[in-house]
Amino acid sequence: MNKLFIICFMASLFATSQSKINLSYYLPQDISYNQNIPTPKSIIGHQVGDWHVTHDKLVQYMYALAKASDRISIENRGKTFEDRPLLLLTITSPKNHQNIDAIRKRHIDATNNTPVDIKDMPIVVYQGFSIHGNEPSGSNASLLAAYYLAAADSSYINELLDNTVILFDPSLNPDGLQRFAYWANTNKNINLNPDPNDREYSEVWPGGRTNHYWFDMNRDWLPVQLPESRARVETFHKWLPNILTDHHEMGTNSTFFFQPGIPSRTHPLTPKQNQELTKSIGEFHAEALNKIGSLYYTEESYDDFYYGKGSTFPDINGGIGILFEQASSRGHIQESNNGVLTFPFTIKNQFTTILSTLNAAKSMSKDLLKYQHDFYKNARQEGLKQSTKAIVFGDEKDAAKTYHLAEILNRHKIKFHEIKQDFTANGKRFKKGYSYIIPKNQKNTRLINAMFEKRTTFQDTLFYDISAWSFQLAFNINYAENVSTNNLGEQVINLQPRKGNISGSSNYAYLMEWHEYYSPKLLNQLLNKGIRTKVALKRFSMNNKDYDYGTLLIPVQNQKINSADLHTYLNKLAKESYLQIYAVNTGLTEGIDLGSRNFKTLVKPKIALLVGDGISSYDAGEIWHLFDTRFNIAITKLDTKTIGKADLDRYNTIVIPNMKSLSESSTKKLKSWTKRGGTIIGYRNTVKWLKEKEFIQLDFEKTNIPAKHVSFEEKNDFKGAQVIGGAIFEAKLDRSHPINFGYKNDKIALFRNTTIFIKADSLSYNNPIQYTKTPLLSGYISKPNLKVLAETVPVQIKKLGKGKVVVFTDNTNFRAFWYGTNKLLMNAIFFRKEL
Repeated sequence: MNKLFIICFMASLFATSQSKINLSYYLPQDISYNQNIPTPKSIIGHQVGDWHVTHDKLVQYMYALAKASDRISIENRGKTFEDRPLLLLTITSPKNHQNIDAIRKRHIDATNNTPVDIKDMPIVVYQGFSIHGNEPSGSNASLLAAYYLAAADSSYINELLDNTVILFDPSLNPDGLQRFAYWANTNKNINLNPDPNDREYSEVWPGGRTNHYWFDMNRDWLPVQLPESRARVETFHKWLPNILTDHHEMGTNSTFFFQPGIPSRTHPLTPKQNQELTKSIGEFHAEALNKIGSLYYTEESYDDFYYGKGSTFPDINGGIGILFEQASSRGHIQESNNGVLTFPFTIKNQFTTILSTLNAAKSMSKDLLKYQHDFYKNARQEGLKQSTKAIVFGDEKDAAKTYHLAEILNRHKIKFHEIKQDFTANGKRFKKGYSYIIPKNQKNTRLINAMFEKRTTFQDTLFYDISAWSFQLAFNINYAENVSTNNLGEQVINLQPRKGNISGSSNYAYLMEWHEYYSPKLLNQLLNKGIRTKVALKRFSMNNKDYDYGTLLIPVQNQKINSADLHTYLNKLAKESYLQIYAVNTGLTEGIDLGSRNFKTLVKPKIALLVGDGISSYDAGEIWHLFDTRFNIAITKLDTKTIGKADLDRYNTIVIPNMKSLSESSTKKLKSWTKRGGTIIGYRNTVKWLKEKEFIQLDFEKTNIPAKHVSFEEKNDFKGAQVIGGAIFEAKLDRSHPINFGYKNDKIALFRNTTIFIKADSLSYNNPIQYTKTPLLSGYISKPNLKVLAETVPVQIKKLGKGKVVVFTDNTNFRAFWYGTNKLLMNAIFFRKEL
């Protein structure tokens, strides 16, 4: 009997899901709606939930609303990599719109040391949707929310808009949303099929989660390396919203989650009151979801630790960040453990919590405004206690890297200064013009602490994301904490990169050190133009200047262009890449002369990047982005499905991102190509695969951690505690090895999120990078794993026939902000014959 009931119940749900949805399914029906405001269907041509909205239609509707409603203004803040607009709607009462600049100024003044009465101030709420493009219920719900806020006519909505400024971001990831909408719509059946095996629910690689370069943009709020992030972070700091919501999806068999997350996994720099307010806001969500019968949970998963997520970034900036996670239909309808899950139902849940957030903001406005006011008041008091202290950073050999770190500070409204004069701190030299100093006594001192902290002790051993992101370590830059503010020079207002130039003209040769970040960009341009270039394998001095390992030599004679054109071209490249090139008129030096055999002629790299099924799209995208946007190096994205047909002899280097396996035929072909002289560069799990398939001989260290006194309930926590989710470790460098050319210090900070531990080679010169005896710099690692990690190696390079195999246990290009290790990959490519 029970079985028959379940079958009948599921059949009724299925029948309901096949019926046409109208606006009454979503919208509150106890109020009237302005008939002059266009409904979504009247503009985009279909009811919300019938199809997945494409980004172009979403944009079309938002502009139509802004034109029709005096409650909405709209702006385009820039473009994605695929030239899609990054829209922001400002939604508030017409009265507030007429005075919007003054409202914003007053709101910001309340966070500064300016007397402001906050009692009658409007509260500011930032609502953002579908930062993961294949979690589309958020952006589709934004159609309904924007319509409701424009058209709803009641005393409640009028009061809400009089007392609230809503910053409305309908699509945080336009490129990903478009990609996923195409997939879901082109695979939709007329007769909706909830079978999870249907093609509709299995996207092709790389899926719609990411942006154009396959980045997870919900990790970029703090690094701000992508155009989408830069637009939203600029808006955030312009307004400093009191609440920011981030609408996501998770597994189909889930229910609905809203924050707070697991209490023990909140970052210690986040005030306790932040989580208390988050919990109070959650009561509004619970009440609203109760009314529509949605199952939900809170405080059982996710966390507020890494400040680079949308739901956590506000927590270190005086606001309340809220994560929503909705079970995903991954298409239009799908079976789940909780019954048949329809796309309209996922949209309805998101829409419900959009409104419950606004209801909470309205009801709790005084508490939230006071919290933000007190947050910055307390931050200023903390800064005042350190009024004589500052952080200094810089690199006299790499002005570009210094500039890019300063650029991030600039985007976060952190004040910094030139240094007054050269000085030394903690054994590091800081040169004027190549260094910046950050006074701790400023409004954003808590954000500074979050960006530069090195933390190695934790309340909890499990992390939803990385446990360390110290920017000074990520940039591999000289820095010192707690230096005197007596070193402060002029505050930097108009940040500009240091200009490159050429010292003069020569008929003999030009030299360029390899330290600067954009050196690979310039070298690639030289080799593309057929200009013969050599690299120095040893150090030398001339004209009272020391030249380091990796210095480039460009002879003037016997080139394809004459000396005058060569000078003009080099001058152009130096300026474009912010580099210093030196003209020399003799080959005699102190050390190796310029005609020495220790100068090796470089070969133009011809690079393929393996992508497709079986490859981590995140890792592949970060490498693609590095080549394409930083160094202007053309690469071929070689799909795992087509490698069998490809002519591999077109390439001399193949980069394999994180991968677990490849077909036997493709493996055999790759090995044969390598033996003929090719270079394979493999990352993370690819290291294990290359060993298994006998491309390279490696010995791994293993940890054996017995689960003693661990209960069944505790087993997942026990296993999770052995994961290295993302921490930073110290390694020593053999700077004479070509893999380390361009690094001026004998130590480097490396990001690690694997438990692949390679034993050091018995020959020390085969260990160009080796972890120190006490390598932990920042982040969490279990004691057994730390013990095993010590003195292992993150890089190995070995011959295979006439070719080379280079392996990295971890990602040197992590999330586009690990500038400090990008050059390791460049060295493996440009100096592959010298490795």
